[in-house]
Amino acid sequence: MKPYIANENRYEKMQYRRCGKSGIKLPLLSLGLWHNFGDNDNFENARNLLRTGFDNGITHFDLANNYGPPYGTAEKNFGKIFKEDFKKYRDELIISTKAGWDMWPGPYGNFGSRKYLIASLDQSLERMGLDYVDIFYHHRPDPETPLEETMGALDQIVRQGKALYVGISQYSAEDTQKASKILKELGTPFLIHQPRYNMMDRWVEDGLLDTLEHIGIGSIVFSPLEQGILTSKYLGGIPEDSRAATEGSYLDKSQITEEVVDQIKQLNAIAEDRGQSLAQMAVAWLLKDHRVTSVLVGVSRVSQLEDNIEAINNISFSEAELKKIDSILKF
Repeated sequence: MKPYIANENRYEKMQYRRCGKSGIKLPLLSLGLWHNFGDNDNFENARNLLRTGFDNGITHFDLANNYGPPYGTAEKNFGKIFKEDFKKYRDELIISTKAGWDMWPGPYGNFGSRKYLIASLDQSLERMGLDYVDIFYHHRPDPETPLEETMGALDQIVRQGKALYVGISQYSAEDTQKASKILKELGTPFLIHQPRYNMMDRWVEDGLLDTLEHIGIGSIVFSPLEQGILTSKYLGGIPEDSRAATEGSYLDKSQITEEVVDQIKQLNAIAEDRGQSLAQMAVAWLLKDHRVTSVLVGVSRVSQLEDNIEAINNISFSEAELKKIDSILKF
């Protein structure tokens, strides 16, 4: 493959939003490396996804210690691509990683202890060939480790120069408020929250988005397409090559009920009237809210990424459209 030279007009193709009250702006779309970047996936396809994203102004690549599969391989493969393609663009990129889920055997490879978080980030930096990440997240709440220890570890990581900012993922509004208070007292730059959010899963609307706005923290939402349900893929049932048809995937075929198929058919009709695909409308629906800084997309093909990027060209909804969407989904 030819040496990579980024598109000179890349920043004309993307819009950016300020992340809370920070100095950081994020692209409306960010690229997640959860699937399709592990050792079981096509390396050149992964490289093309990253190149296409950056050529279209996506400056934020999001990873975690256990992304793959197997665990760690998304970071390892990203590190290879970064060294060959993106090292000269490092200062134009926001690179994030996380720790909080099971990563290695024994009592010290999971959740939110100081030992686990610091050891995990050291491993992540080595796999990616980086001196630091821009954002380091605690990947999920830990019901047993004191929040002071977890936030203290994030503070230590920033002071060691291993991360510029810290974030959290999937924390409740109440725990987000507590974490913010601790980090503020420590003087740690708390930048962002990464929650699961889409048209069908709206738990963040029950206080979390208001909390983030109040304390001045941005949000980057994942699973915008509800594991592919909010696309045209399941309009005619369950395709053989879909996630729902794959045993052991994160989307079970039992979730694709007749009611769900009927809902997505109705949503698809609204999208068509808007001149969008259903996937584009699902992304745009999230971006209509200024409290959503960026939408994290995970794709397996360049064409899917390009389709998602087109969503930012129409993120306005009429009141009638919003009410119709809510009535279809029973909200």
